[in-house]
Amino acid sequence: MNTLSPRLIATAASFIALGACATAQTTEPLSITGSEGTALTATPLETFDSAWAMTFLPDGRALVTEKGGALWLLDTNGKKLGEISGVPSVTARGQGGLGDIILGDGFDGDSGEVFISYVERDADDDSLSGAVVDKAMLTLTADGGSLSDVTRIWEQSQKVPGNGHYSHRLAIAPDGNLIITSGERQKFSPAQNMDMNLGKIIRVTTDGEPLDDNPFYGNGAVADTIWSLGHRNMLGVAFDADGQLWAHEMGPKGGDELNRIVKGENYGYPYVSNGEHYNGKQFPANHEENPIYENPAVSWTPVISPAGLIIYDGSLFSDWQGDAFIGGLSSQALIRVEFEQEPLDNQGAGGTSNTMETTAAEAERYEWGKRIREVEQGPDGSIYVLEDEDGGRLIKLTPATES
Repeated sequence: MNTLSPRLIATAASFIALGACATAQTTEPLSITGSEGTALTATPLETFDSAWAMTFLPDGRALVTEKGGALWLLDTNGKKLGEISGVPSVTARGQGGLGDIILGDGFDGDSGEVFISYVERDADDDSLSGAVVDKAMLTLTADGGSLSDVTRIWEQSQKVPGNGHYSHRLAIAPDGNLIITSGERQKFSPAQNMDMNLGKIIRVTTDGEPLDDNPFYGNGAVADTIWSLGHRNMLGVAFDADGQLWAHEMGPKGGDELNRIVKGENYGYPYVSNGEHYNGKQFPANHEENPIYENPAVSWTPVISPAGLIIYDGSLFSDWQGDAFIGGLSSQALIRVEFEQEPLDNQGAGGTSNTMETTAAEAERYEWGKRIREVEQGPDGSIYVLEDEDGGRLIKLTPATES
């Protein structure tokens, strides 16, 4: 007779408990055991409808966006205090709606500059859409707040039919400039077209202006803003402690990627992929067969459908400093990736000089049967995840001994 190991029994029990908690709305801590046996305490804090992004404020409160257009202020315990007014209006359709939100430098007390991304329909043709980025002044109150002085600083060029692959993740580089991921909108060829900013990573000032040290500066208004090209759908972007930029992207049928982003490099889509088209048609080559394009640091087949990315630098999980954490949608998992370094010399998007080549490998998965949309690091070093879809929860992860 076949028997299950104690670890598998414990893991299955934690899946059942976490799934039951979605109905019961309990906030009691529960246990999750990773694929390598690491135990975590998972504390459900709050629920949302299609949460998309999260960012922490300097005082430990947080902001959460929902794809449908709501922006929530949370208290330091992860509970909703109220909605933020003045958010740009969105029409949620397919993968599009309200997207990312990050703080600008110098956010002080209850006010400061924020950057927010969302999908906008064309005023003359509702079938066309594209991602845009606004900056605004956020003023907080005890039970919410408001956005004012909302100003457009960037938009996808051009709006196209369809409702997928917007990407529109945001990050502030160590040099204070703004990084924007721009998906290829399921149109393939724009990722290689330097007259379009689709399928690219963008680097601009916080006013949306191009930078003269960008790799293609001087080749036209769109090209002036491009940092790297040949991307598909990038739903996670983060800088590591050395100022190196990382981004992951969804592959087609197979071939999800975590990429070390290098100034001016081409990541090959749609000419190369480690996956295949959904209709079974093969790409001209995979990355290993065509070295003129940058290879991913990690590639996944079957896919994980990555969404949300942090490079952990806290002390609560001291053994994980420098590791990446990626949310998985179709994989219904939180994925930890470890890095190793070898000597190299190159240039990071934050303006720092990198002297090490970094390789990466998946180290562990933590699963509880829910699609993970977002990952963030809390002020105390806890890891926070947002589950996808209506009724998705905000869950705080801490070492098992902390329970």
